Amino acid sequence: MVTAAPPRPAPLRTRRAAPVRYLGPNWYASVMGTAIVATAGAGLPESMGFPGQRPLCAAVWALSLVLLAVLLGARALHWIHHRDQARAHLLDPAMAPFYGCLAMALLAVGGGALTVGRDWIGAGPALALDTVLFTAGTVIGLAAAVAVPYLMVARHRIEPGQAAPVWLLPLVAPMVSAAQAPLLVPHLPAGQARETLLFAGFAMFGLSLLATLAMLPLILARLITTGPLPLPLTPTLFLVLGPLGQSTTAVAAAANAAPGVVPAPFDRGFGVFAVLYGIPTLGFALMWLALAVALVVRARRRGMGFAMTWWAFTFPVGTCVTGVEALARRTGLVVLDGLAVVLYLLLVSAWAAAAVGTGRGVVSGKLLAAPR
Repeated sequence: MVTAAPPRPAPLRTRRAAPVRYLGPNWYASVMGTAIVATAGAGLPESMGFPGQRPLCAAVWALSLVLLAVLLGARALHWIHHRDQARAHLLDPAMAPFYGCLAMALLAVGGGALTVGRDWIGAGPALALDTVLFTAGTVIGLAAAVAVPYLMVARHRIEPGQAAPVWLLPLVAPMVSAAQAPLLVPHLPAGQARETLLFAGFAMFGLSLLATLAMLPLILARLITTGPLPLPLTPTLFLVLGPLGQSTTAVAAAANAAPGVVPAPFDRGFGVFAVLYGIPTLGFALMWLALAVALVVRARRRGMGFAMTWWAFTFPVGTCVTGVEALARRTGLVVLDGLAVVLYLLLVSAWAAAAVGTGRGVVSGKLLAAPR
């Protein structure tokens, strides 16, 4: 009788990379959530800020930069040694949308470099870092905005009841580019270069906004007809806030950069549009925030425990903070300053809860184990 040869042991390098086998692109949400704590905190009004505001925000930004570097290295090991799992992530309709998080992580850290990171590394290095991360993040974000919907249409097999807020992730990535592009406009040569970048950012605003408006009814219809999301996925309801807050931030940033870049009367039109768009969008965002909080409380009472989806509490809320801050500066309304502070306190609390849960999960090994 012929006996089968015993399986060959995995190469040593592959065995050493075993802890990152199940490290998915969703982990980039921790970078996004950390970076937005820094940039949103730096934008709070001085009269309502906190002691050591700038240094603390710069320290948090530095932490996000370290997290980004660590995750980029870990994900590189994942692709080198566990390509089968990486391909499985792309073909999984629940995991593929998280590839938009890579782009947003790059963009969030890059934008934070110009906002607060320059306090630590200097204006020149901050500009160079943001240029590299903005370029890479924008290219990856635009690719994800096309590739992930393509996979959903051509390769994934999705039932109507599977619609989920994570579908928005690859569509929001270009909106983050739209919010970051105006920061780089003043650093380009005057004339065509500045105007081109400003309008390119505005085009990405339109791309992301219209795609979100097409996707959001599917998500809302699924909630109404099928009922609440499974308990571990309930925090992803906060992802809907992402395109709302980020779009408000984007139009305000474009309005700030438009004077002297685009000819009149378009420069003034950017400012008018920022308010006329931002205020109604803020109203819907607050309504959705109340609905999402109510459903999270319901899920928590039914036993919802910690999962990496808790990072959905951070970046989307942070974009609402930056959006409200921008509207407060443009309108001069004190009530918006107060709202920004309240939302920022919610953001910091959510970040602390997600960070503690992630730390415990990494130490125990639960978050890096094979999914059940």
